[in-house]
Amino acid sequence: MEKTRIDKYLWAIRIFKSRSLATEACREGKVKLHGVPAKSSALVTIGDVIDVHKDNFRFKYKVVQLIEKRVSAVLAKPCYEDLTPEDELNKYKSWFVGKGGPERRERGTGRPTKKDRREIEGYKEDTDEDDD
Repeated sequence: MEKTRIDKYLWAIRIFKSRSLATEACREGKVKLHGVPAKSSALVTIGDVIDVHKDNFRFKYKVVQLIEKRVSAVLAKPCYEDLTPEDELNKYKSWFVGKGGPERRERGTGRPTKKDRREIEGYKEDTDEDDD
């Protein structure tokens, strides 16, 4: 395998959650290959540089190894080299801080009532004001 489609590659190395999201990003011009907007059918080879604009952040990757099948993050890591500038990574990490997982309720307690919801929202508003 000497070449693979760019949308398939970005999906396989876990830059996008689905191949259709990778294809859509290409269609919208958010993926560039060597600085030129790439169609989803563009072919990448080893050594190519890919720029990805995702969630208002600009990431840059160098193709080290080609894969077509989606693999775990541990196996995908050696397939690309992250060339994203340090300041962009810091911006991304600072944005990501505090983004916890989904809220959980005790098993078997059912859905919150209106009263429960108001108490939860009141609690959240109090903690948001403390941050300011």
